[in-house]
Amino acid sequence: MKTKFLMLVLMIQSAGAVFSQSKTVEYSDSGQTLIGISVKPVKPLKSKAGVLILPAWMGIDDHAKDTANRLAALGYTTFVADIYGKDQRPTNFNEAGAKAGYYKKNIKEYQTRIKLALAELIKQGANPDDIVVLGYCFGGTGAIEAARTNMKVKGIVSFHGGLGRDENRDILKITSKVLVLHGADDPYESQAEIEAFQNEMRKAEADWQIVYYANAVHSFTDKNAGTDNSKGAAYNEKADKRSWQAMLNFLKEVL
Repeated sequence: MKTKFLMLVLMIQSAGAVFSQSKTVEYSDSGQTLIGISVKPVKPLKSKAGVLILPAWMGIDDHAKDTANRLAALGYTTFVADIYGKDQRPTNFNEAGAKAGYYKKNIKEYQTRIKLALAELIKQGANPDDIVVLGYCFGGTGAIEAARTNMKVKGIVSFHGGLGRDENRDILKITSKVLVLHGADDPYESQAEIEAFQNEMRKAEADWQIVYYANAVHSFTDKNAGTDNSKGAAYNEKADKRSWQAMLNFLKEVL
């Protein structure tokens, strides 16, 4: 029985190796070393489409890595961005809140880190004319910034990301398509902020969508978030699966 089990494990591992190849990539921003993760499909799509993944506030985590691997298995060239930098990643929620808050306040620095990661994705073989940026939570905020600043991407996907913006910022015409996947009961986004975002998208003449998921709060795709909605952040299996499918449909549409 043990022998059969080990053989099964080896078969699964071998199958995973067939679909993609993962490696760490070192790059830098003004002397700060950044270490992202590149996952190349063994059989890339003919278009060599790429997906940049922006992690949640704890930085590169298993959730972001899993997304990169799953998309690479479908033929997309993927790259997980390092926003904080080597030896700068938070070790707890308090540190994560402070670091994410810094980049939200100093938004141009966040934008720069996203652009650098995009450049690395292209270096790894992604077609510069066929790229989508997706992000989770803090990373979802970053994905929306990619649209707001018209980075050269065809679309962005925000999973339970922050929608707010500095009202003093100019609203530019948005050329990339925008998909926001949002928990209907997310306590971290007020109705006023959601309406302001929608008005922003209208003024920007964007091709945008917001999909709401019932009984879902913040972090509904994160299996490590627990299942207690009263805490404001919790995993929701149904919302996770539905939003993943919505994202796949979006990728097929724009890429």
